[in-house]
Amino acid sequence: MSTPALDLSQDAAAVTAQLVDIPSVSRAEKPLADAVEQALRALPHLTVDRDGDAVVARTNLGRAERVVLAGHLDTVPIADNVPSRLVDGVLYGCGTSDMKSGVAVQLRLAATLPAPNRDLTFVFYDAEEIAAEFNGLRRLAEHHPDWLAGDFAVLMEPTDALVEGGCQGTLRVRVETTGRRAHSARSWLGENAIHAAAPVLARLADYQPRRVEIDGLTYREGLNAVLIEGGHATNVIPDSCAVTVNYRFAPNRSEEEALAHVREVFDGFTVVLTDSAPGAMPGLSHPAAAAFVAAIGGTPAPKDGWTDVARFSAFGIPAVNYGPGDPKLAHTREEHVATSAILRCEERLRHWLSA
Repeated sequence: MSTPALDLSQDAAAVTAQLVDIPSVSRAEKPLADAVEQALRALPHLTVDRDGDAVVARTNLGRAERVVLAGHLDTVPIADNVPSRLVDGVLYGCGTSDMKSGVAVQLRLAATLPAPNRDLTFVFYDAEEIAAEFNGLRRLAEHHPDWLAGDFAVLMEPTDALVEGGCQGTLRVRVETTGRRAHSARSWLGENAIHAAAPVLARLADYQPRRVEIDGLTYREGLNAVLIEGGHATNVIPDSCAVTVNYRFAPNRSEEEALAHVREVFDGFTVVLTDSAPGAMPGLSHPAAAAFVAAIGGTPAPKDGWTDVARFSAFGIPAVNYGPGDPKLAHTREEHVATSAILRCEERLRHWLSA
């Protein structure tokens, strides 16, 4: 099968439609990665490298500062929303908001800014929407950390064209209960593990999450049950149950502190950590971040959610979230983005990188 061709001479809204029309659900990004690589290798001012389904393109102009523009190629599973469709200036389709519109802006800048005022690194990576172990940016950091080197990074996550600083940390645990298996007709001979989980749910219902102000941004935490597992058959008293709990925590709390807090909330229960990722402090006082905010305009906001700014922060690279999509529409069946927002985001970044 031939690689679909991307036409980067079209504006960023049209490029977004092209990207949406190449399905790229997590772990199936190869056709889109091939198309991105092919389009970038046609640009003589860029050095292009690839690792798996991640593509990295760089200028090498000897500028005093290097900026990394990063975006993920993958989407959540398609929900009858591919191919894209344009209705009255609004583009509908899987990934329009999260985050193929941001990727389209990256591609347009890569194609049309051969001599930016800063050296640029464009990172297009895979598997952001699934477990951290598969994350393409994580793999790039392990295999080719030099490809990600920079003084400042912009992650093109959907922010409704506002700068969002830092991000929440996230962890998941299984809160487990046990019982004694028995026939449901003789339930007094058993101990019901699902019933034993009731206090877990009660503690969650009564939990009062923190609101934490950092550098003028207010981060809201959350502790919620997201899955519950238990039972063997409709005539069996269950001897095991597990409530999966997701804790979204402010970036001034470490992963270790977050886990200790969750263990404290569920004191007396078995708590098993299954997944964890640190948050990232806003870092808006860093000169490069402050200059970016001044150039883009608007009032910065906190990032409600986890993004790969946390990885850049761990690399020692200050980073912000900025992209044209509306985060409230991410992962929805009716996901869409206004074409005007895509073009405005492209123009603001172009001005910042050209002035």
